[in-house]
Amino acid sequence: MTAWNPDEVPEPSRLDVMNWALALVRLVLLSVVIYGLMVVLALVRLLETPFHSRRVSPLVVQLACKISLKVLGFSVKLTGRPMRHKGAVVANHASWLDIFSLNAAARVFFVSKAEVSSWPAIGLIARATGTIFIERRASHAKKHQNQFEERLLAGDRLLFFPEGTSTDSRRVLNFKSTLFAALFTPELAEKLWVQPVSLIYHAPKGQDCRFYGWWGDMEFAAHFFSTLGAKRTGSIEVVFHPEVRVADFSDRKALAQYCEKVVRDGLECRLSDA
Repeated sequence: MTAWNPDEVPEPSRLDVMNWALALVRLVLLSVVIYGLMVVLALVRLLETPFHSRRVSPLVVQLACKISLKVLGFSVKLTGRPMRHKGAVVANHASWLDIFSLNAAARVFFVSKAEVSSWPAIGLIARATGTIFIERRASHAKKHQNQFEERLLAGDRLLFFPEGTSTDSRRVLNFKSTLFAALFTPELAEKLWVQPVSLIYHAPKGQDCRFYGWWGDMEFAAHFFSTLGAKRTGSIEVVFHPEVRVADFSDRKALAQYCEKVVRDGLECRLSDA
């Protein structure tokens, strides 16, 4: 794997008239899907609330994300299967597209940095789909831990990105163990499992292999419209690795290191086969 400087970002792709036309058509279709999701989701949540359950709403989100990926022209390959145990899912983080890719593949609820809630379109989806937004400040640690415990005990599978930032889609950074700590509380450790997931993007033919990676100071709008306007589209692989029991690990660092290795090996194996 080559060295990577996250401060070096490629120039945005130049869009011609056909690119822009395609981007606008896809944008309209995506808007219909997303705002349709908002309406259906609101009705479903009204029905779920008295039962303190989120059994049906993830199905609505999953369907909407599958349709969205079709609109964007992606083919998606799934390997393995999402776990059925209570617990968390951890994956590598490559792009804003991860929200669609992982929601389409499994019924999960994201844990995300607080600023995502204000992003155009993506923030709206995140807020509506039950995402937990976290502040990276020590003063909020207890509050977040309580949120995690409540949601995990209720059966919600929480998905988070232990790298803490997105990459060029070609590598896995060191996993931070901070969020794993919530899984080791006495009330949870014996009940929870963790499933590592490798997310692999294959660029359109003739494009930079990092085409779908979104990192550093890359502008969201430029990357968004470049993706929407691509005449040739790429593909996505989602690899569900076997889940592991939290109680089988001595501490959060051991679990984070294990998941990091599994996710990295899964990514590098698929990239070497491409």
